[in-house]
Amino acid sequence: MARSLASRRSSHRLAADAGLLVVAAAFVLPLVWVVLSSLDTGADLRVKVPDGITLDNFDAVLTPEITFTPLLNSLLLCGGGTALTVVCAALAAYPLSRFRSRFNRPFLLTILFATSLPITAIMVPVYALFVRVNLIDTMQGTIFFFATSQLPFAIWLMKNFMDGVPKELEEAAWTDGASSLQSLVRVVLPLMGPGVAVVTVFSFVMMWGNFFVPFMLLLTPDQMPASVSINDFFGNRGMVAYGQLAAFSIVYSTPVILLYVLISRRLGSGFALGGAVKG
Repeated sequence: MARSLASRRSSHRLAADAGLLVVAAAFVLPLVWVVLSSLDTGADLRVKVPDGITLDNFDAVLTPEITFTPLLNSLLLCGGGTALTVVCAALAAYPLSRFRSRFNRPFLLTILFATSLPITAIMVPVYALFVRVNLIDTMQGTIFFFATSQLPFAIWLMKNFMDGVPKELEEAAWTDGASSLQSLVRVVLPLMGPGVAVVTVFSFVMMWGNFFVPFMLLLTPDQMPASVSINDFFGNRGMVAYGQLAAFSIVYSTPVILLYVLISRRLGSGFALGGAVKG
């Protein structure tokens, strides 16, 4: 009986390991293709070791027109949109977390409904509105819409993290004469650093990979971000420069990876609340 149970557990463990390997391969193989193809001038859709390693694909894409200007535009759009999203989410989540009202639940449900709206369904009225208010083909208008589209989910995340900060810490700050805004900036946000980091990374990544919004709201080629300019590698009649596309993909992914590395400590740390409300 014991041997049968042990063999059954072993077979289950092997099946689970095999399933995990299949899932890992599904994620790893595209990354392997990107790396190998970026070093192969004759790259195609197959995952193969290049006959000779070369950096010609990187030399071809590392130009102001193809890479540097679109990346700068992406950094301006996504950086500005992320900063605006984090600030507005913190200001909106604070009263929802700290004050009880009969309107809190309807407001949160409305926000939840807003997160389910597909951007493609609202782009036509948004485009017409931007034309009326002269925000079409402007960086600031695209930043505003980026922030607006990410704000509902950011408020939900920020509120959940803010609920974990004891209110007693703020009451102590209020006793010392601090205002609500000062307690938010000096007490709550520093203690929920991991939460702010999560909202920042999530918002930035979602904006960084967004193709449809800048494609619709920006008309001038010099203002296009990298998420739109990557489409230039797909030529007519199905011709694709796979090697250059892979090289550009690596360069395009670098800012997101660097952002994650820079704030990985905040993501991995816990809330610094140990013993804060004792005594």
